[in-house]
Amino acid sequence: MKFKLFVFVLIFTYSSLSAIQLDIKDNNGKSLDLVMVTIKAEKPQVPPRDDHGYPPERLEFMITPEVTMFTNPYGKVTISFPYAPKVNIRLRKIGYKDVNLRSYSNQSSVSFRMEKQTDLNLLVGQYPSNSWVAALNFGEDKDLRKTYLEQCGFCHQQGSFFMRRAFSEGDWEDIINRMMGYGARPHGKAKKKLPSLLSNAYVDLLKHPERVSPGRPWGKELYGAVIREWPMGDSFSQMHDLLYHKKTGLVYVGDNIQDRLWEIDPNTGKTVVYKVPKQPDDELGGLLPGRLRSFQKHETYVGLHSLAESPIDGNIFITPSLQKRITEFDPKTKQFKDHMFQNGLYPHTIRIDDEDRVWFTLALSNQVGMFDRKDLSFHYFDLPARTKKESFSLLISGFIVKLMNWGFPMHLLPVDERVSGMPLPYGIDVAPDGTVWFTRLHADTIGKINPKDFSFQVIETPFQGPRRLRVDRDNHVWISVFPEGSIAKYTPEDGKFKLYPLPTAVDGVETPYSLNVDRKRNLVWVTGTSSDNLMVMDIKTEIWKVYPMSRKVTFTRDIEFSPDGKAYSSNGAFPSWQIEDGQPTLMEVTQAK
Repeated sequence: MKFKLFVFVLIFTYSSLSAIQLDIKDNNGKSLDLVMVTIKAEKPQVPPRDDHGYPPERLEFMITPEVTMFTNPYGKVTISFPYAPKVNIRLRKIGYKDVNLRSYSNQSSVSFRMEKQTDLNLLVGQYPSNSWVAALNFGEDKDLRKTYLEQCGFCHQQGSFFMRRAFSEGDWEDIINRMMGYGARPHGKAKKKLPSLLSNAYVDLLKHPERVSPGRPWGKELYGAVIREWPMGDSFSQMHDLLYHKKTGLVYVGDNIQDRLWEIDPNTGKTVVYKVPKQPDDELGGLLPGRLRSFQKHETYVGLHSLAESPIDGNIFITPSLQKRITEFDPKTKQFKDHMFQNGLYPHTIRIDDEDRVWFTLALSNQVGMFDRKDLSFHYFDLPARTKKESFSLLISGFIVKLMNWGFPMHLLPVDERVSGMPLPYGIDVAPDGTVWFTRLHADTIGKINPKDFSFQVIETPFQGPRRLRVDRDNHVWISVFPEGSIAKYTPEDGKFKLYPLPTAVDGVETPYSLNVDRKRNLVWVTGTSSDNLMVMDIKTEIWKVYPMSRKVTFTRDIEFSPDGKAYSSNGAFPSWQIEDGQPTLMEVTQAK
C-alpha cells in the first residue's frame, strides 16, 4: 500500500467535560501544526420538515453545531464537544490529503497521520477561488478582470471548482446571458470578450496547473481560535444578511430565496423559523417575477434582504427587496408588520439611527429612503444621475423591470463601462455623530446625508466598486472595494481615502462583499468571499488576522458581533448548492485570547 493511515484510539472518560484530544503527525512522524480539525455530531438533531422541505414555522427545534479548531505547533488540539456522544472528524491542511474519520466518542484521545498531496492537479484543487482567477490570463486588460469580478462575482465565487472546467465559448455565452437575467450587468465590451477569454484561459490552466498559486498560508492567530457553525436551510436557500440582537443575544438570519427568518440562540442551538408574511396581491418573485423563473425551488414573494435593530424597543426592521415596503418584526410577540411606500424600487441595506429613524438604500431607483417611526412617514433622497442618458434610464426603469418580467432577454440591452443607468445605491451606515453614509456600487461614489437639515453630498472614490461600508468610533468611514481586493478608509476631516490591500488577495484578486467595525475593540472585520475566509484588522496597528471557514465556496454576506467580541456571518452563496456540501451555515468566530 502506497500509504497507510495509522490510527491509535484510546477511549477515556472525563469527570465533567466532553472533549476530544488529537495528536496529528505527517507520514514521517513529524508533528503537523495548523491542521483544521472539524468535529460534527455523528447523528445531529434533525428538525421535522414541512411540505416545502423546511422546518414548520414557529416550531422550536435544536440545531447541533459543528466545531472547528486548529492544531498547535506540537500537532495537538483539544476540542470540547458536549453536543453529541458520537462524532465524525475531518482533518484538512493545504498540501495534505483530507482525512475523514467516523464514529468516535466525544471523550476520545486520537493520534493519526496525514499524507502529503503529491498530485499537482489535486493539490491546486485545494486552493481557493481567487487563486484560480488570479492565474487566468486576461492579457493586459486589468479593467476587464475587475469587471469580471464585480459583475460575475455578485452572488457566488468565480474560480470555484464549478468554474474549473473546459467550457466552450458558447457555454460561457449561455452562462453570462443567464446571469444577466439574474441581474449581472457586464458592459458590452466585456460581454463580447469574456466567453472566448474564459474558455481559453481555463483550458490553459487545466493544462498548466503549476500556474495556480496558493492562497495565504494559515497563521498562528488560529492557535486557540474556535469556529462554530449551525447548518441552516438547504441547497436552495440563500442565507443573506444577519443580525446579532443586542437585547436578547439571539441571531437572526434571513433566507432571501425562501422568505424565512431564522432565529438561533448560539448558546443553546434552539432555533425557530418564521415565514415573512406576504400581502394578498404579492406575486411569486415579487416585483421581479421573471428574475427567478428558472430557479428550481423558491418561495420568494418579498425577498428578505437586510436587517437592523431599533435602539429604542429592539424591534427588527427588514428590507423586503422585491416589494415596496419595510417590514417590522417584534422579537417579543414574534409578529410582523408592513410599512408600505409608493416611491422607490428594491430596498436594499438598512440601518437605524439613535433617534429611531430607519435608513435604507433603494438600489434600482437611485435613492436613499428614511422611515420616521414617530409619524410613520417616508422621506426620499433622489441621488444625482451621472449623465443625461442615465437620467433617462432611471426615468424608464419601471418599464425596464416590466421587460424583465415579460421575459425579455436582458443581455440584449446595451450596458456601458460603468453601467450607466444603474448607479446602484448599496451599503449604508450611521456614524456615531449621526451622519448617514452610503455607497453607490456602479457609480464609484460614496455619499453622506446630514440628518439635521437633510442635505446630502456625493463623493467620488478613487477606486471601482464601493460595495458596503461601516463607520468606526472616530467617524471614519470603512468601505469594501469589491473588485480590487482592498478595503478603504475615508477620513471626512481631510477628505482623503487610504487603501488597505487584503491579506488574502492573490495578485490583487479578492472580493470583499462587506465589512463591519467592532467599535468597542477598534477592529474592522471583512468578508473574504473569494478565499473562504473572514479576516480582521486592528485599526490602530493595521495588523491582520485571517480565519478560514470549514467549507469551500463560502460566500459571506455581512458580519455582526456579540458584546464579548464574537464575530458572526452566514454563508450566503447563491446558489447554495455550490457550497462544498451544499449546506449554508451560520458561522461564529471566537478569537484566541
